[in-house]
Amino acid sequence: MSDLLQFVDLERELREICIHIKNKGRIMLHNFDLTPPQFEALLHLVNDGEQTLGELTNKMYLACSTITDLLDRMEKTELVLRVKDLKDKRITRVVVLEKGHQVIESVLEARRTFLKEALREAGNKEVEELILTIAQLNNYMSKER
Repeated sequence: MSDLLQFVDLERELREICIHIKNKGRIMLHNFDLTPPQFEALLHLVNDGEQTLGELTNKMYLACSTITDLLDRMEKTELVLRVKDLKDKRITRVVVLEKGHQVIESVLEARRTFLKEALREAGNKEVEELILTIAQLNNYMSKER
């Protein structure tokens, strides 16, 4: 198989995996009354800690007005809270509330269950090899940033 064909196949397989995860993920999020942008915002906030509106806007590649609307809905459902910075009142920080942490953990657990079910025919060794291979791909791609 030529080098180019390998990468055509690799890209197609990765794209198909992403489609499966995205489609199943949207169904899961619907069960938690969460939109994909809300999930992404919560992940950024849980993983990176409280952030300013500007930081979240930059990470999500969304307009400030879009983030504001998103956070309005998330505050109404008690997932996050916007608080003024103690040192600079012009800065607003976004903090994840307990319910937000619980929702994220529940969604991630549902995603893990989905993966476990998808890989039910694979043995432990095969799953370990997949983890190592995907981790290595992630490492290669991280170097490209």
